[in-house]
Amino acid sequence: MGSESKYIRYRESGERANDYNIEEYGSPVRSLFTSTKILTLHHHIDITDEMGNVVYEVDTQFPSIHDKTDITTADGRHVAHIERKLLTIHNRHYVFMADGTSFQISTELLHIIKDVINIEELGWQMRGNVLALNFQLYDERGQLIAIISQKLFSIHDKYCVDLYMPEHEEVVVAILVTLQHIICDRESASSAGGGSSSSGE
Repeated sequence: MGSESKYIRYRESGERANDYNIEEYGSPVRSLFTSTKILTLHHHIDITDEMGNVVYEVDTQFPSIHDKTDITTADGRHVAHIERKLLTIHNRHYVFMADGTSFQISTELLHIIKDVINIEELGWQMRGNVLALNFQLYDERGQLIAIISQKLFSIHDKYCVDLYMPEHEEVVVAILVTLQHIICDRESASSAGGGSSSSGE
């Protein structure tokens, strides 16, 4: 059975896509899932497909003030390297894809409820809602690439990615991992009453 929530559109592996997503965008071509213990983002994360097979592996160096993170496929092929830029009000991250593509992701922090995350080098934009933890990724033509949703009220950070343009899968995975770090930074800064650093153990 699919999810009926209009606002929280996360779903578990094995469930069909959120009904509102299907109504608005149609059924996704492919879906990926990730889960990591809260406050342990600096360790290993597996990203799986609908059948629970590991498709990508994510490792972040710890300690690392730059959040140096590498993504590989399950068979060890390098996909992307991610680093955070220090001393910026827009929480900027650099992403270097293995095929030579590179881009930056920065949050426009003036948006209190709705976030706008621009990926200028690609011409892409992520629009979402931090409170509902739902984000839509659009290409330079305004076409939907993927929907990223996070589960609320869980002892693990769980994400679902519904892909509508599977040809961009690896870039979407790199964006997903970066988004996890951005959200973790915000939560860490909020709990600390300031400062910005990704959570350790």
